[in-house]
Amino acid sequence: MPIKVRIPTPLQKITNNQADVTVKSKNVRELIEDLNKSFPGIKERLCDEKGNLRRFINIYVNEEDIRFLKMDATPLKDGDEVSIIPAIAGG
Repeated sequence: MPIKVRIPTPLQKITNNQADVTVKSKNVRELIEDLNKSFPGIKERLCDEKGNLRRFINIYVNEEDIRFLKMDATPLKDGDEVSIIPAIAGG
């Protein structure tokens, strides 16, 4: 059973308007690389020029923020659900 990735609306144009995609990755870093192989250009939206996650991108694995786990080294297993959530500013 692969890993389900929820894609936020602003990035769905990169994923051919798919709200959910599946990957088989060992950790979040590999997940981003695998997404970029299938959907070129998505990594640049998620990561800075050094390959680090952008500050305004939040990633959750099974509803747990990876910032409180092992960041992009957070391990993944079959059946996990990953949500990519861009921070929204406003006032």
